[in-house]
Amino acid sequence: MQVNKSNDLLLDVHEKPKPLQWAVLSIQHVFAMFGATVLVPIIVGFPVSVALFASGIGTLIYIVATKAKVPVYLGSSFAYITAMIFAQEALGGKSDAWQTAIIIVGLIYVAVAILVYFIGTKWIDRLLPPVVIGPMIAIIGLGLAPVAVEQAGLTAGGDIKVIMVAIITFLITALVSTYAKGFLKIIPFIIGIVGGYVVAYLFGLVDFQPIIDAPWFQLPELKLPFALGNFDTYEFYFGPEMWAIVPISIVTISEHIGDHTVLSKICNRNFLKDPGLTRTLIGDGVATAVSALIGGPANTTYGENTGVVGMTKIASVYVVGGAAVVAIALSFLGKVSAFISTIPDPVLGGMSMLLYGVIASNGLRALVDAQVDFSKQRNLIIASAMLVVGLGGAVLQMSSLVTLSGTALAALVGVILNLILPKE
Repeated sequence: MQVNKSNDLLLDVHEKPKPLQWAVLSIQHVFAMFGATVLVPIIVGFPVSVALFASGIGTLIYIVATKAKVPVYLGSSFAYITAMIFAQEALGGKSDAWQTAIIIVGLIYVAVAILVYFIGTKWIDRLLPPVVIGPMIAIIGLGLAPVAVEQAGLTAGGDIKVIMVAIITFLITALVSTYAKGFLKIIPFIIGIVGGYVVAYLFGLVDFQPIIDAPWFQLPELKLPFALGNFDTYEFYFGPEMWAIVPISIVTISEHIGDHTVLSKICNRNFLKDPGLTRTLIGDGVATAVSALIGGPANTTYGENTGVVGMTKIASVYVVGGAAVVAIALSFLGKVSAFISTIPDPVLGGMSMLLYGVIASNGLRALVDAQVDFSKQRNLIIASAMLVVGLGGAVLQMSSLVTLSGTALAALVGVILNLILPKE
């Protein structure tokens, strides 16, 4: 494997791995991404196969839109989970509101991309400087921490077996990532998941019955706005539940910019200039709209993806594209989807503890790289307010149509404070 001396990557953006390496690395990338990708449908309550199919298709759309210049895998966004659940429960279990809202979110991405194309990015820099983006990324990572902790069983009265499986999964992944040599060093997530799964089986935490009962081949359980075969259908919905979701786009646009900024540092490139923020936003937006159109969640450029590239030093777009193809193939395999459903929570929790921490750390890294000076009261106030609002569960009822909470409200607070507080 050729080492890129300029940025210490094992595989640079345009480097092709050998066929066997490509297959293994692509599978690892899918496994590194699927913890959060499949957790979103599990929490919200829609099929895992749709999330896998949508993430694969979305990633290929993104690769085309960015001219295969950015090693980004698109997966399910956590930022919308709470609002999706609220909207679904308000409509008696129907997904009409959140599917409609996320289609609009994708169109908002495209609209922002068009503005960037015609008037540049200075207005984004003014609205979303590093002092806003850094805490925002940190909030997204830290906001997910309770999910990882709960999955790992690290709560009052937690089962010791569950805790042990999560800790062992975490340690296997961390130790392989830091101590392994050669090829093993670049597949820590596969090793961690396999090791954690084996330990979970030995502790009696794995149920193989769903795998036995599942067919080998089945179509992804898509949900469409029109009748087609045996697929489920939904109707476009423009009520208040839908409008409560749309404002969260400011969070994921911030995350998009932050992820690309951090990934640029990791890869020693400027992805915001080449292929440019216009193309990356269009790729993300179209992928998100297509995902929601077929019943999937909002796609995101994924802090986990940035974490994986940073930890493994594998930045090849060929690997990311391969991972997308693998995800699509997996969505058609009933037994594979069933197998994914049998991976115990503590295994996912052990992995998530590492990956979500990397997301939060990337937010801190964005602040450090931008040399944000916290001796200045202005910066201290902005970051402090955002962290408290974002992590404190704040809710603001704007009207009967719009409710802001958590990450969306933190982003709004950061933007407003950045505009009104004096810079000197």
